[in-house]
Parts: sequence; structure tokens; C-alpha cells
Amino acid sequence: MKVKVSPSYIDGRVTAPSSKSMGHRLLICAALARGESVIQNLNYSEDIKATLGCITAMGAKVRKEGPGVLRITGCGGQIAAPDAPVFCGESGSTLRFCLPLFSLTGQAVTLTGAGRLMERPQDVYRSIFEARGLQFVHGGEEGITISGRLPAGEYTLPGDVSTQFISGLLFTRHLLGENSVIHIEPPVESRNYIDLTLAALADFGVEAGWEDDCTLVVPGHQQYQPRTMTVEGDWSSAAFMAVLGALRGDVQLEGLDPESAQGDKVIAKILRRCGCRMKKENRTYSFGYSNLIAPVTPVDLANCPDLGPVLMVLAAFCSGRTSIRNARPLRIKESDRIATMQHEMAKMGVHIQCVGDTIEIEGSGLQSPSRPLKSHNDHRIVMALTVALLGAGLQGEIQGAQAVNKSWPGFFDAIRAVGGKVELEDD
Repeated sequence: MKVKVSPSYIDGRVTAPSSKSMGHRLLICAALARGESVIQNLNYSEDIKATLGCITAMGAKVRKEGPGVLRITGCGGQIAAPDAPVFCGESGSTLRFCLPLFSLTGQAVTLTGAGRLMERPQDVYRSIFEARGLQFVHGGEEGITISGRLPAGEYTLPGDVSTQFISGLLFTRHLLGENSVIHIEPPVESRNYIDLTLAALADFGVEAGWEDDCTLVVPGHQQYQPRTMTVEGDWSSAAFMAVLGALRGDVQLEGLDPESAQGDKVIAKILRRCGCRMKKENRTYSFGYSNLIAPVTPVDLANCPDLGPVLMVLAAFCSGRTSIRNARPLRIKESDRIATMQHEMAKMGVHIQCVGDTIEIEGSGLQSPSRPLKSHNDHRIVMALTVALLGAGLQGEIQGAQAVNKSWPGFFDAIRAVGGKVELEDD
């Protein structure tokens, strides 16, 4: 599918979609509880569907109650061994969260995926399994096969890789008969994602927490309790609409928790640093057209890597030079997001320089793209490029636009709701 974007007057109000990060976590906790839970305000993205498939394979029973509402009967921590490979789609969260859970079956389990998922690094888990004499076979496109039960005890993980590995362990340790300790080698990047997992565990009655800045303690002999939970609004997705408001008009975003543990809520502070005209009233934020300037100090992606693509777009509209540091994790997402944005933004006359893990962009304005833009099968690239075209008032085409279904199937509906002219067509 491709999307044709036309110059538009932007003005309108939308509700932020629910957080994919919290959606994954709440679904897994509900699946492991003993009893029936209700999860409300769920966004049925492709990644969330992948997690639903995994928890069903574990033995949880899932029933739709209405739009965005699921009733889940958990397995009580007694995870079934699936009789077929478990498909994780393109969701890194699904794979890394669920892999340690399936290890508790003690049997051989294969997890498969699509896109670049099986190319993404899994060495942290490999090291953990092999150090305990357990099987971990990464067979490329054939998937990952594990066999053997990860025991309670002490674990040491690097802090400068995806925290999904840490969260995966957190979901399992308290189901075991003894206490566990997770040591994280500093620096601990994206700590907020660990805190999201701890918050989800606490919501379902499980005790776990920080002993110090680099040590997590998880008491054993605990059981998830069934709950009724509402998934909070997603700051990651809201960032695209917020930047669009700052570039081209006026956008009001509802349903955002200012006290959220999501690291991507920093987008509001970043936009303010760039001179964006904004207001906040309860859980509604307004972002209006502004003369934007590059922030004086570098923008740090350590706790908000998903903001990378839209911040590169923002920087192109800011007068002066914007520095974005700690960008290395962008290389191992659905696409190499640094290389992808360099290639696609160059079609609009924007030069993005990257040295080490720091991106430098000189604000210069955008030109009509010389040829069609491409998604590289990456949802955040599609959304960022759409914002770039609308923000500059340009006509353009983005191929592979269906990639937005991975995280926000209603993205183009939201764009239309604020006045954006977008037309979807089959490729």
C-alpha cells in the first residue's frame, strides 16, 4: 500500500492510541494470573496481535468483549508447552518477553518471526542459556529453539542493550521457588522501560524492585492476581502528532498521562526547548505552529530511542544545528533507522550526518521529494515521513505505508482528523 500526501491545513483534536509497551506487559501479566482479567483500551496493532498469539500458546484463554476490550483467563503460571512453533511477527517485545516464559515448560520450544526480527541481536539470552547448560539455537529464518528451564538465582546482564531482555526475566523469576537477583552492568539505558515492567507487575500483585541503581530483586513464590486494567495513552505515537502541530498548525492530543513512566513523554520537553507553543490541561496537550530553533544542548535518546525518526524530522525544521546523541540503538530496529532516514530525507534535500552514535542535522527546510519515499517496512519511518511532508506543505508519496499497522493501524485516520490530506492506494 502507498499513501499520497498533499499540502494541508492542520487543525484538530485526536485521542492518543493506547501504549503498545504497556499493552504487551498487561497482556502477559493477565495471561499468567490465576483467574480472569479484563484489559481495556487495547490497540490491536500487529505487535499486540503477536503477543496475543503467544499468550494463547501458553494456555491463556482470550475473549473479545468489545472494541479494545479483552477478557483473559490466565494459566496461573502453569505455562503449556506449545505443539507448534510460536510466531512472534515482527515484534521484538513479544519475542524477548515470552522466550524466558516458554523456558519454564522445560521442553523444546521454537519461536519464529518475520521481517528483520530474527536478525536482531539475541546474544544476551544465548549467553544466559548456555551458561546454565541449556539449549539456545538461533537458526536464522527458522527461528530460535530453546530447551531447559531457566532456574532462580543471580543473573548479570549488560545495561547498554535492549531492556527487553531484563523485562523478559522479570516476568518469570517470581514464579520460581527461590528468590532471584538481576545485576545490570552500568550504564543502565532505557531504565524507564524496566520501570514500566515493574509497574505492570505491581498492578497484578507481584513484588519486585530496585535494590540499588543497578540491582533488581525478585522474591520467589509469588502469584499474579487477576485485575481489570486500562491501557494508558501512548507517548511514542503521540510524538508524531505533537511534532506535526508544531510544524504546521494546531493539534490537541487527549489521553496522555503527564505522570506516565514512558520515557517518550520527554517529547513535550524537547518541543518546548525548540520553542514550540504548547499548553497542557489535565490529560490534553496542545501543540501549535511555532518558529522552531535547535535546542542548545544535545537531545539524548538513551531513554527514548523510538523518538529518533520524528526528532530527525523536527531537526530539519529548526534553525541551527541539532545534535541527537545515544542514537546507536536505532541501527537495530525494524530498519536501520539512521541509514533509512538519511536516505529518505535526502530525497527532500535534508542532510543527516552521523558520527559514532551522534546524529547532526542542520535545519534547512525541505524540498519536494525527487522520487517516491519508501517505508523500508518500518512503521515509525512511515509516520515520520508523513509528518515531514505535511509539515513542509509538500506533495509526496510513501510506498509500503501499511507498515503503520505494526503499532498504530489508525494513524492515517488520526492524520485526517486534524485536517491532513492523505490518500491510500494499493501499490
